[in-house]
Amino acid sequence: MAGARLGDVKVGENQRVVIIGALNLSPDSFYRGSITRKKSDMIKRARWMVEQGANVIDVGAMGTGPKSRPISPEMEKRELVSAVKLLAKELDVPISADTQRAEIAKAAIEAGVTVINDISGLKSDARMAEVIADAGCSALVMATRRAPGDVYETDEIKLALKESLHICKKSGVPLNRVVLDPAIGYWPARLARFGHRAKKRARDSRYKVVTLIDLKILARLQELKSLGCPLCVGISRKSFLGDVLKLPKPEDRLIGSLAATAIAVLNGADVIRTHDPAETLQAVRVAEAIREAGG
Repeated sequence: MAGARLGDVKVGENQRVVIIGALNLSPDSFYRGSITRKKSDMIKRARWMVEQGANVIDVGAMGTGPKSRPISPEMEKRELVSAVKLLAKELDVPISADTQRAEIAKAAIEAGVTVINDISGLKSDARMAEVIADAGCSALVMATRRAPGDVYETDEIKLALKESLHICKKSGVPLNRVVLDPAIGYWPARLARFGHRAKKRARDSRYKVVTLIDLKILARLQELKSLGCPLCVGISRKSFLGDVLKLPKPEDRLIGSLAATAIAVLNGADVIRTHDPAETLQAVRVAEAIREAGG
């Protein structure tokens, strides 16, 4: 597998696992502990995450979970660009912008972003890949066919990511600037397709269908290494953990997150996106040591 860069941070190819700290501006974010609305709180939390081991800070202004509501491009641009300008002055690590809109990505890049995190896999906005290529930015692309989270089986995930890699090649985004995300989570598109089935199967299965999807992705993560790019896994405090552990509140899912993180690293994850850098870093380093000891 070839290595890549997120901003100026090396990823994959015998590098230590990279930690991305998640910073959310939207009040719709599922984990309230990650939300920062005040400028002073945002800077404080970002600094704290870097001190705790985050190599990259990922900031988003629009929630993307099942209960999130879309916001206007004007509002997203205002919130995101303002945050990036402040963080760029305060931090010496790369800043990533979580957005699916090319216009906003361009403005964020001009404000200091060096990584674009597009959960649509560069498919929501046809101009996104061109914006990233022109700026020489890194791209974190999630497995998506038409809507985030609408792929489920490993073969579907592979195909969706191959399509995103084709977009990168066609638009001039170097693959050594690309990191892939297999799309773990209770995405609206996934719930829309499988949520009703989960209810029908409740008596016959310990977990909801959508939870089983996430567990299978983690279990078969190694199969995605054949795509040739580093893999990023975002599992921090997510709903599938709550379903497994019967913990409805994200605030109670840290231990489960760390267990899943260790498994992800053992199965080939090169990047972990988290709300809890210090604890996650410990789990990552232990998993790395075990992985290395196994040859």
